[in-house]
Formats: sequence, structure tokens, C-alpha cells
Amino acid sequence: MTDTTFADLGLDPRLLTALETAGYTKPTPIQEQAIPIVMSGGDVTGIAQTGTGKTAAFVLPMIHRLTKGRARARMPRSLILCPTRELAAQVSENFVKYGSDLKFTMALLIGGVSFKEQEQKLMRGVDVLIATPGRLIDQFERGKILLTGLEVFVIDEADRMLDMGFIPDIEKICKLLPKRRQTLLFSATMAKEIERLARTFQNNPVRIEVARESKTAETIAQHVVKIPRGDEKARRTALRRVIEAVDLESGIVFCNRKREVDVVAKSLVKHGFDAAPIHGDLPQSERTKTLNSFRDGQLKILVASDVAARGLDIPDVSHVFNFGPPPKDEDYIHRIGRTGRAGRTGESYTLIAPLDEKAWRGVLMLIKTDVADFMPDGLSDELGNLPADEGRRGGRGDRGRGRERGGRRERGRPDKPPAPKPETDTSDTAPAPSPQSTPAPKKEREPRSERPRKDYKRKDDDPILDPAPEEIRGFGQDVPSFLK
Repeated sequence: MTDTTFADLGLDPRLLTALETAGYTKPTPIQEQAIPIVMSGGDVTGIAQTGTGKTAAFVLPMIHRLTKGRARARMPRSLILCPTRELAAQVSENFVKYGSDLKFTMALLIGGVSFKEQEQKLMRGVDVLIATPGRLIDQFERGKILLTGLEVFVIDEADRMLDMGFIPDIEKICKLLPKRRQTLLFSATMAKEIERLARTFQNNPVRIEVARESKTAETIAQHVVKIPRGDEKARRTALRRVIEAVDLESGIVFCNRKREVDVVAKSLVKHGFDAAPIHGDLPQSERTKTLNSFRDGQLKILVASDVAARGLDIPDVSHVFNFGPPPKDEDYIHRIGRTGRAGRTGESYTLIAPLDEKAWRGVLMLIKTDVADFMPDGLSDELGNLPADEGRRGGRGDRGRGRERGGRRERGRPDKPPAPKPETDTSDTAPAPSPQSTPAPKKEREPRSERPRKDYKRKDDDPILDPAPEEIRGFGQDVPSFLK
């Protein structure tokens, strides 16, 4: 353990007071190495596992520097890009907490927030602008932001940016920035694409790596629950029994699909658990309300997609439950990293069905850590007696299969039934055709001008096409007769 204190790093005394009030006296390894470099104006590429204080590693020296100078209208002095709204809001909370005694201005530029309120702050000028890439580009193209006066540029959770497809947006934003600037890049893992980004847009960055990229926190006790079947009914039953078997204070249940998040949350509530869902399709106000309730201890179980897996600082999470192995092996590290933070201990439990074995082996190869088996009493027998959950996925290996309805889906076009053979009457007593019978006369064709005109007017409730504007739908009613 290092003996270095925050005072030894040369931070503003008002920052030291805020840190002491928050209960922090000694910096974490990433903070101890990064803060002096950021304060001196150097570029930094910081790699550290989740929960090690990466956010404060750039927030503290930025506040120290931004107390000198003044922002101009529409020209922020610093820009922090975050992959999700929740992470952006959390970074802003860090600035509020540590900079309470210092004078600087800040704006949060994320979706789900009124454009008008954001524009008013930008017009007055801000020292710190925290944004998601999409909203930032939107405001820039509207002419509401000028990035030519930027001094510090931060990319937070860069590998998550890569996963969410934001790298082209980041490259576009970087080209709008002045060449003389400080660029900081922080991430829990470092993919090759992120390394290329660092080489392209950073100037001789100092690489700080305080832990192996694939290492999980030693404060987390990891468990795997191997269930004999992988349909969702069996998984939901297993999840409830695991939650009942542990001493749960607060926990996060991670699911791979947004639909699963809603279904699992409803199932837990139905069986008497205090749970609520959070994922990207929910309104921002509802997501914020749910997160605040969970952070304040009013909500016990948060059922989440990976939108909550990165960077969210909720220190009192005692347990993390994986409804199945994550789509990417690296996400396992970030998911279980929601517990065991800031020196606290935590526990994680991952449900694994037979079809998940391959994905689970990939996780084990990444973390290189033994994970203890766990099985609640009587769960195996209970799952064996459950009725089949038809129409549900059987596990990770079922992805991409078509859903079967009413039996097995056959390949190719089904065989047509043979056409019935025409019946012929071969009896000698069959009546002969009447010589007087004549074919029916052909129906005379009506003149074109007297035929009823078909109504080709499109329905307004067309599910594919938007309703046509009134001026288009009325076209032709007042057309001169010689054009009709």
C-alpha cells in the first residue's frame, strides 16, 4: 500500500478539503500515477480494472487546472465523452462533489434532456462539457458548439465506445478539435482499435497500466451455478433460489437482452422480490429514477442490461447475478466489478446451462481464476420436475434458430396435395348432349368511359408507409377535365 497522500500530489487545498470530506486521504495506484501527468499537461492512456478510481484520476487534476481561466460563449474549455447517459451523469456528480468549493461551470449534454436547457448553458460558456457522442455531434451541426477553444479532451471507457460502435463518431469529433490540446484516454481493457485511436490522436501519451486487463478484483467471491436445463423458466427459477440462498443486501441481475430484463424483473416482482428493470429503451427519466432508488437503498434488486455494467459507481452492491454468460467474455469482468468496490467484499453468481459451457470456458480462459460451484439445496430436483418451457431459448447456443410453431419446421416448400382426378362417367346410360344446347353468349365489354373507376386512395393507417400530406392526398380533385 502506498504512503502517498493527495496532499503530496500538489492539488489545490480546496480539493483536498473536498476529498477529506468525502473520506478519501490516499490515492489509488491509477490516481497516484495519472494526476501529476494530467496536471502538467501531458497525454495519458490509463488502463485499470473497474472500481479503481479512474474517474477521479482525471476529474481532480482537471478541476485543479480549470480554476484558472474563463470559458467563452459556445466554446467549452474541456470535453469528456462517455458511452452512456448514466456514466456521463456519474462523471458530472464527481465534478460537483470534488469541486463544490471552486468556481467553474459545467454542462451535461445527453439524450433525454431538453435541448433548450442545454443550449442556454452552452451560450453562457462552460468550463466542463460532459457528453455522449451522438448528442455532441447533433449540437455541433446545429451550430450551438464551437470546439476550437478546447484545452482538455477525455475519452472515458474507450473500449465500451468501441463495443457500442462510437469509434467513427469519436474520430469525427477529434478532427474538429484544435491540434494543440491535451488528450486523456481511460479504459478497463485495451483493444487493438483503441490502441490505434491512441496513436492517432494522442501526442506521446504516457501509458499507465495498474492491473492486468483481464484480471477480476480479488475482493469478489465468484460462483457458478450449473443448471441441467437452459430454458428461461428454469433460469428464472434458479435465479430466485440463488437469491434466496444468499445474504442479499443489494444486487444487480444482468441479462443479455432487453426483453429478458423486463421478463426477469416482472418474474421477481411476481414472486415477492423488490426489483425493477433498467435498459436503453426506457425513458431517461425512468432510468434515472430507478438508479437513484437503487443507489439510495430504496430498491433492493436492479435488473439490468449492460447499460449498467460500465463505470457506474454504486459502492454498496453486495451481489451480482448473471442470468447467463455475457455476449463478450470481457463483459464478465465489468459486470461482476459492480460489487467488491472501494475495498469492500462482494459475491457474484453466474447461471450456466449445458449449451453455455463453451461460452463459460471462454470466460475462464480470460480471467484465469478458479470459480467455485454453487447449488442451492433441492434446486436440481425442482428443475427436473418443472414442465417444459416451449418456445423459449434453450441457452446461448440457441441463438439464430427460428421459432417453431405447431411442430417441427420443415426445410423447403411443403409438398402440395395431389390434384383430384376428374371424374368421368363411363356408364352406358349417360345422357347424350342435347343437339339444341348452344354455348352461352360472351358478355359484352363495357365501354372504357362507362366503367367504374377503382379507388386507389392509400389507407392512412398503412403500417409501412407514413400517411401522405393533405396537399398530396387531395391532388387530382381540382384537375381540369381535359387532363382526367
